[in-house]
Amino acid sequence: MNDKTQVTERDTSAVAQRTGERSSKTPAVVPAVDVVEDKHGITLWADLPGVTREKLDLRVEGPNLFIEAEATVPMPAELRVHHTEMQQPRFARAFTLSADFDTAQIDASLKDGVLKLTIPRREEARPRRIDVSVD
Repeated sequence: MNDKTQVTERDTSAVAQRTGERSSKTPAVVPAVDVVEDKHGITLWADLPGVTREKLDLRVEGPNLFIEAEATVPMPAELRVHHTEMQQPRFARAFTLSADFDTAQIDASLKDGVLKLTIPRREEARPRRIDVSVD
């Protein structure tokens, strides 16, 4: 991100407080996120390995974007587990979006454990060229 990017990360403890009881049982993993900005808006990629669409909670509340998810680690039916150290991770990340972005037009897709969000700028916030007339 460059210094003009208008997306700021929120403290993930705010996400944990919002989720209440669930967060006290399982600590959240902060997923790696890449954010790319251009004149049309931003594209955000979040690594969420093992997450299915059904276990993904993606919401916008005011200027805040919340990403919460639970991964599913499949266990073969014939396996009898005596001890396991592998848990089903829970992911949580939050961002504050500038009013320049149109949160009603967010496009989201999940493929191969990568969440892709495209958040367009509002038309009036997009850069535009101003023609200057010579008298």
